[in-house]
Amino acid sequence: MNMVYKHTIYLLLLFIAACTPKQYSATNKVYKKQVKKFGKTIATYPLPAVADSIQMAEQWVGTTNLGLRKPNFVIIHHTAQNSCEQTLKTFTLTRTQVSAHYVICRNGTVHQMLNDYLRAWHAGNSKWGSNTDINSASIGIELDNNGFEPFASEQINSLIQLLDVLKKKHQIPSANFIGHGDIAPTRKNDPSILFPWKQLADKGFGLWYDPLPSITQPDSNFNHLQALRIIGYDIKDTTAAIRSFKRHFLQDSTRKINDVDRMVLFNLYKKYL
Repeated sequence: MNMVYKHTIYLLLLFIAACTPKQYSATNKVYKKQVKKFGKTIATYPLPAVADSIQMAEQWVGTTNLGLRKPNFVIIHHTAQNSCEQTLKTFTLTRTQVSAHYVICRNGTVHQMLNDYLRAWHAGNSKWGSNTDINSASIGIELDNNGFEPFASEQINSLIQLLDVLKKKHQIPSANFIGHGDIAPTRKNDPSILFPWKQLADKGFGLWYDPLPSITQPDSNFNHLQALRIIGYDIKDTTAAIRSFKRHFLQDSTRKINDVDRMVLFNLYKKYL
């Protein structure tokens, strides 16, 4: 294994050990074990000569041009649980098979549970545009909220600060800050209808529509379903897609699109073109 790579892994493990509370020392050992395992996998000769149909070279010539996965989306969730501690426990139990990169508590405390360059299991069966493997292209952020309560100002302030760091670090486009309900409209509604999407959009995290008085009526041939598809929504279930769009942009959970909804959608649609 390359010495630089080994040194990088070593520093990462030291950072994890230093930042982890003693109460999570057991699960931290599991995390470190997984990191070491992935390190060995990456350093292994990529394709063993096991197939007769492949004539492999005797020597592996490794390229000098490579990198880790690049997260290009941020997906925001609410935990649907009753405390930050409950969520941390959920994400450290192997049997749950769920995880996120960050958990933000009600008081604004931020827990980083996974390196940005590794793949968390937060999006599940989801789609945005043509991307059907959101986990491989995104950072997942969980907000400690049961889904029926307002989001604390301390929590939103911490979220905005974190998003600012992530956006600059990974050069994530403004339009790519979206919610779990947007990418999985038939299964999820998080973050809830109470989430302040406009506040985030005003800071550059997610798109928003122009003030209603200045929005023009859509053309007579405007197809709202195709507009939803162009924005990114999966329109296989059109009712679910409409409801998810309205929850995000209009804080409305109804299933039918009205004239105001069409105006807002038309305005956003033009921003994506």
